[in-house]
Amino acid sequence: MNQRKPDISKGVDWLVVWLYILLVSIGVLSIFATTYTEGESVIQTFLSLKTDYSRQLLYVGIGAVLAVFILLTDSKFFTATANLWYAFGILLLLLVFPFHTEVKGTRSIMRFGGFQLQPAELCKVFVNLALAKYLSRVDTDFSKTRSQLIATAIAITPAFITILQQETGLALVYFSFFLVMFREGLPAAVLIIGFSLAALVVATLLVDPNILAIILTAAAAIAIYIMRRQIKRQRQLLVIIMGIWFVAVGIQRFAVPYIFENVMQPYQVKRIYDTIGKDYVPKDASEAMEIAQAPDAKKKDDGGDYNVRQSKIAIGSGGFAGKGLLKGTQTRYDFVPEQRTDFIFCTIGEGFGFLGSMVLLSIYFLLLMRIITIAERQRSVFSRCYAYGVASIFFFHIAINICMTIGLAPVIGIPLPFISYGGTSLLTFTILLFILVRLDADRQMVLR
Repeated sequence: MNQRKPDISKGVDWLVVWLYILLVSIGVLSIFATTYTEGESVIQTFLSLKTDYSRQLLYVGIGAVLAVFILLTDSKFFTATANLWYAFGILLLLLVFPFHTEVKGTRSIMRFGGFQLQPAELCKVFVNLALAKYLSRVDTDFSKTRSQLIATAIAITPAFITILQQETGLALVYFSFFLVMFREGLPAAVLIIGFSLAALVVATLLVDPNILAIILTAAAAIAIYIMRRQIKRQRQLLVIIMGIWFVAVGIQRFAVPYIFENVMQPYQVKRIYDTIGKDYVPKDASEAMEIAQAPDAKKKDDGGDYNVRQSKIAIGSGGFAGKGLLKGTQTRYDFVPEQRTDFIFCTIGEGFGFLGSMVLLSIYFLLLMRIITIAERQRSVFSRCYAYGVASIFFFHIAINICMTIGLAPVIGIPLPFISYGGTSLLTFTILLFILVRLDADRQMVLR
């Protein structure tokens, strides 16, 4: 009697697989271009596992093994164990507090011998599974506020734990899951309110508090005048307008100053000020010293934006076609801090120029479009939600990392998917992507 053997290639979307292989190859090449020392034997250094690019190649190999293992796994396994993985992820995040190792200002990393584990990275997989599981339940009515609040709690609970570990960059990634909820019926008003709050915070930093309060008051008065006829028929509209005005003024006069002065670290505040082009003046000598000793402070007199300035110089010096592999002066001679991790995009910009940067962005765009196409062809709500979660996470990482590198976003320290150096990051993105490939291979099944 012949036993049926699992067919690893059946139903697999090979375009996604080849895009993955292409991206991890670009990642290893970029790390090599950044950290290779002239005169060393390339083959020996790759086999030594002592260089960053050789270790990254090891992580690629581990990722390939995990990818094959995932492709051989029954899709029902992911739905059946989604909540268990979420609980395990929360446990890992909590274990960070007693067993963490402080690395460059963050307390979110646990070290095991020569390896490091950052649960905040890995937990994105577990949150995506748990959120997809909850949204696909038969008894989940996502049009009700209770269901929306439960889904929100699933998504942002790890974010708050991560913030306590002084890893605000990764914590913000969890808010990308609101895009999944929006696809599943979350009112657009929630996203509008979120963007409005972000705009209000920026305006609070750029505009004098008294002038901004006058502008908000004038806007409320204009709204009342324009809607005066509706207000006569529905008095609650006046209450709503006055309530929005009261909350907006309260945020700009009290909430934002309190958060920036008492919650955020001085160097984090300075990063935000640098991004919006405004000078930040420390309140006292101790705060100035803390800024100078920040994880990304290259020099004491660098003005706080040394990383971004050097990154933009590197990208600009690449011109249209780039200087070529191993010929970039900014990245080769360590002018750009963290160039193998958070600022690795500038390595591509300097070495391969505008043309190489656009090729990389085109590959990312094709991958995102393919993931959305995969999401929309799923019969299962679980698979669709999971796919949109993957797309949201990737989009957030790509957009913020590249904007951070060219000075359009604060330096919050999140990696570029499949490109930046880091085992936990690479394996997390690999697991995220290949669970999607496995679910898509079984897209005719209805999973819950």
